[in-house]
Amino acid sequence: MKTNTLMALDDVRDSVRETYGKVAAGQQNGCCGKDRLSATAADKLGYSPQEIAALPEGADLGLGCGNPQAIASLKPGEIVLDLGSGAGFDCFLASRSVGAGGQVIGVDMTPEMLAKARANADKTNTTNVEFRLGQIESLPVADDSVDVILSNCVINLSPDKPGVFREAFRVLKPGGRVAVADIVRTAELPREMAADLAAACGCVAGAASVEELETMLRDAGFQNIRIRPKDTSREFIRDWLPGSNAVDCVVSATIEATKPTGVCCAPGCCE
Repeated sequence: MKTNTLMALDDVRDSVRETYGKVAAGQQNGCCGKDRLSATAADKLGYSPQEIAALPEGADLGLGCGNPQAIASLKPGEIVLDLGSGAGFDCFLASRSVGAGGQVIGVDMTPEMLAKARANADKTNTTNVEFRLGQIESLPVADDSVDVILSNCVINLSPDKPGVFREAFRVLKPGGRVAVADIVRTAELPREMAADLAAACGCVAGAASVEELETMLRDAGFQNIRIRPKDTSREFIRDWLPGSNAVDCVVSATIEATKPTGVCCAPGCCE
């Protein structure tokens, strides 16, 4: 699988963990340090005033690029998994949708984010949300146990995106679905940007193209794949890396897919 990232995989992961740890601790605003002028406001991403008002204070760190809730069609009683859950923004919204009979699991690899999310849950006495430490390429979640997978501007940060989708397929129940907002590449990045760790942590350098993502999802076993880029997202992306031409190379997109019903173990195993 072609990748547009010109950095060592461990360097990317370590830099992402360090950067988002600083964001959680309040030592950094947004994910690109001083180069990112401000976090992206939730209302620009499509969240309603009612959704924003319902969040615990400190859950919204301005790190998203869309609203996966809008395409997830969550139902009461469902089990939801959020990949890269951060301070719990989408987890807390999902917890309201699935109700007391449902469950929301957030997975994040940054201990500082995990501590912040758990503190937010305690403050609001939210009992149907659980936050687990782990990497999205190796999820601490059982096979065939989740109805819906959410993620908001996180998968682009992974140096092993095919691994993320394989894990998503593993943990979803047959018929389960993916509802993701993320960044996609619409043009080749300049070499210096593709090799820039700050641009990787800023959700730009690691972005895959629509065609690459479709192939990854299909290879993992998913069907009903639908990726819809949103050109209007350039309005807030232009603030992420001022002085660069990132806005000419990436946009936000919604990513949807389903795990086939009747899957016996893994893609291709019953053919």
